[in-house]
Amino acid sequence: MEELIVSKEELVQMFDTQELIDTGKSWLMDGKEIDIIALHDVDPKFLQDITNAKFYKLITKGNK
Repeated sequence: MEELIVSKEELVQMFDTQELIDTGKSWLMDGKEIDIIALHDVDPKFLQDITNAKFYKLITKGNK
């Protein structure tokens, strides 16, 4: 997986089904460390809560 865009609901479901695992130090998917990036419709300087995005980008760590 290089890059995957999912909705907030899909992201929550992925954690519920343990497709995504939070180790406390990183997030793992298919045994690989990933980054989760919030995708917002507004300018980030006006954001106060990054968990309020409608979509998230999942990328294999190191492939930003």
